[in-house]
Amino acid sequence: MNNAQLNELKQRYVANGAASPATQFADRAENALIWDADGNRIVDFAGGIGVLNIGHRHPKVVQAVKDQLDKVMHTCQTVMPYEGYVKVAEKLSQVTPVRGHAKVMLANSGAEALENAVKVARAATGKNNVICFDGGYHGRTFMTMAMNGKVAPYATDFGSMPGNVFRAPYPVPYHGVSEDEALRGLKMTLKTDANPKDTAAIVLEPVLGEGGFYPASTSFLKAIREICDEHGILMIIDEVQSGFGRTGKLFAIEHSGVEPDIITMAKSMADGMPISAVVGTDKVMDASGANSLGGTYTGSPVSCAATLAVLEVFEEEDILGKSQALGDKLAKRFAKWQQDFDCVDNGRNMGAMAAIDLVSDKANHTPDADLAGALCKKAREKGLILLSCGLYGNTIRFLMPVTIEDEILEEGLAIVEESLKELVGSKSAATA
Repeated sequence: MNNAQLNELKQRYVANGAASPATQFADRAENALIWDADGNRIVDFAGGIGVLNIGHRHPKVVQAVKDQLDKVMHTCQTVMPYEGYVKVAEKLSQVTPVRGHAKVMLANSGAEALENAVKVARAATGKNNVICFDGGYHGRTFMTMAMNGKVAPYATDFGSMPGNVFRAPYPVPYHGVSEDEALRGLKMTLKTDANPKDTAAIVLEPVLGEGGFYPASTSFLKAIREICDEHGILMIIDEVQSGFGRTGKLFAIEHSGVEPDIITMAKSMADGMPISAVVGTDKVMDASGANSLGGTYTGSPVSCAATLAVLEVFEEEDILGKSQALGDKLAKRFAKWQQDFDCVDNGRNMGAMAAIDLVSDKANHTPDADLAGALCKKAREKGLILLSCGLYGNTIRFLMPVTIEDEILEEGLAIVEESLKELVGSKSAATA
């Protein structure tokens, strides 16, 4: 079927809240390229929203999935366990930087991992409250919607959210929230809303994902660790978007040296297959009773096979080194754009987790969400998938595969430049 036929089916049968606004349908993909149902070639700077750090259909992962399909597709691991689940648990325990010996539970999605992390934290502490941060994003289930630091579009139409979730400021100096102010806000939350004796966990992303790709400083993360230790609160780090090599480390928290009690992960851990994990200190993870964690499809044999293959690819192909190198290339290009365009500001990256802000006034950091939307639209027309994000909707994030070929990277970056010139012009053109 072609794009037009598929769009007719989408409009007729797919719920509006779940339907993509995109009118092109993916037919096949390889590394950083997608071909749509009409045969059009598209450069992918989105990676399925950070799911494809080692590219579309990495051959080693595809082969591992095919091999597993010849053996077992499903048993429900609580009914009849299998090697893949325990091998993934072993590997994640070895590489995840939580305190002490780590134990693991597998789930299906990032949101499900966060839900279970909160369950574990409540069981381990006997407390209920959870503190999250402005701009944070943790999922679309009810508990994670309550935890998100942004209402629209995630929780706009869905009524009351679960209670015992409280908010603190996330440090974004560019938008006027200093680290000191963020810590003061957190301490005030502990004073006014979430009594420490009733607070199970503080949950944060080490680099905001949907909130705009702003990294937390090492000093801020260390301060959170100290506050948690002082009050017997668990520190939960959400690495769903920042994990599995996006920042040049396997997990972004490794840049700080801080060891949380629990880390959640998903997205690029299986190169497109659905799986997530909660990894935490053994005593914490073992706090809930038998059969209290899990689900019918959690830790699918096929997804486990993909995860083990991904971890091998990381070792064999220096994915972390490639992430750092890609981040360096993006940082240089961002610096050039900031010189060439009045609307481009605040280029930033941690490894290949990279972004720019589009503004109408650089001096005042005035967000321009309309321009961000227009840029993404024009880029798509030119054959590039580009995503915006951020509390103000003006951040352009770059989530191309870490394995992207240099010529494809250059092709995509050139489309961004061409699109910006068509939308706003450039300084060089204005002075010519």
